[in-house]
Amino acid sequence: MSADPKNLLADLLRAALVSVAPEQAETPILLDRPKQAGHGDFASNLALQLAKPLKRNPRDLAALLVAELPASPLVAKVEVAGAGFINFTLASDAKTRVVRQVLEQGDAFGRGAKNGVKVQVEFVSANPTGPLHVGHGRGAAYGASLSDVLDFAGFDVTREYYINDAGRQMDILALSTWLRYLDLFGIAIPFPPNAYQGDYVKDMAAQIREGHGDRFAKVSAADVLQGAPAIDVDKETHLDVLIANAKRLLGSDYAWVHGFALTEQLGDGREDLEEFGVTFDKWFSERSLFDTGLVEKAVAELDARGHLYEQDGARWFRSTAFGDEKDRVVQRENGLFTYFASDIAYHANKYERGFDRIIDIWGADHHGYIPRVKGALEALGLPPAKLDVALVQFAVLYRDGQKRSEERRVGK
Repeated sequence: MSADPKNLLADLLRAALVSVAPEQAETPILLDRPKQAGHGDFASNLALQLAKPLKRNPRDLAALLVAELPASPLVAKVEVAGAGFINFTLASDAKTRVVRQVLEQGDAFGRGAKNGVKVQVEFVSANPTGPLHVGHGRGAAYGASLSDVLDFAGFDVTREYYINDAGRQMDILALSTWLRYLDLFGIAIPFPPNAYQGDYVKDMAAQIREGHGDRFAKVSAADVLQGAPAIDVDKETHLDVLIANAKRLLGSDYAWVHGFALTEQLGDGREDLEEFGVTFDKWFSERSLFDTGLVEKAVAELDARGHLYEQDGARWFRSTAFGDEKDRVVQRENGLFTYFASDIAYHANKYERGFDRIIDIWGADHHGYIPRVKGALEALGLPPAKLDVALVQFAVLYRDGQKRSEERRVGK
């Protein structure tokens, strides 16, 4: 029998119905609050529902049902009223025992039994290229709350943060940090406007100098700028050439600078989230997808299934065949895989890990990304309906009447 009074009464009526008219055992049982307090706590029109199919007087049916009701200490009185309503008056204990249950069970009150359904909730997943901002906080609050609700309802929940630790954005952060570091040694290089401008980059540069002196400053400005077009001619190519020069000039030390910047920003973000009350069960590295060959494997599988074609030296996924507005590049002409390719591999890996439901929480600007990701999953033979994507709107803040940007490249 249910602990909830309304469900308890439904259980009692169901037992009486099985006894009186077993062929009608699946009839929905409705219970409502009477309009007049004198008519009890709950009323059911079950006898009125059964009168026509059983061809019986509803008041007679109501009397039969009342006679067959199992006894319960939580029911003080049952009576037939009006055209055939069954009115229930609850014992006082039925109304107060829930208070005792709340006090006894504490935080566990109302918790659902474990249902064995594995759910992964991926949220925040901000690029570790700078401090988290209020927009990330909104996504963190939503994702953590949803995860807690699902866990409380009995689902086996995994809270996951996807670390974008591979690709160009991390290279830009490493370069930005190194350029600020070189500036501390008088090696003045015009700082690219499309590099990361925040003070946190200068702080990391100062930390490197404090810990390693001039170890990474054995270069000249001419070395760093070699082959780079003017910023006002092509700022993106200028940035890419500087990144390539940094890798060449630093050699194996570039990986250290890159790793230092990543670790600092990831650690800072983790601390902010923990202070906000948000923790994760798993931090998943994008780089691991490349190191284990999963990106290459996913692209090869799409190709084997006939969903890729080559154009202008690049490999394209026919995402228009799955509802996307245009086809998407998965491998550039230089052989490098796109972020989309690693995202396909990441989502395929979620399926491989055996989650029954997968929930992604993205910013509102990613709404167009949904059909291409689901399309790629379908192309891989994976059920896209298993993936749900919730979009979180941007947070808009003003300071001194001016709208503040959440963009990290210009942030503090």
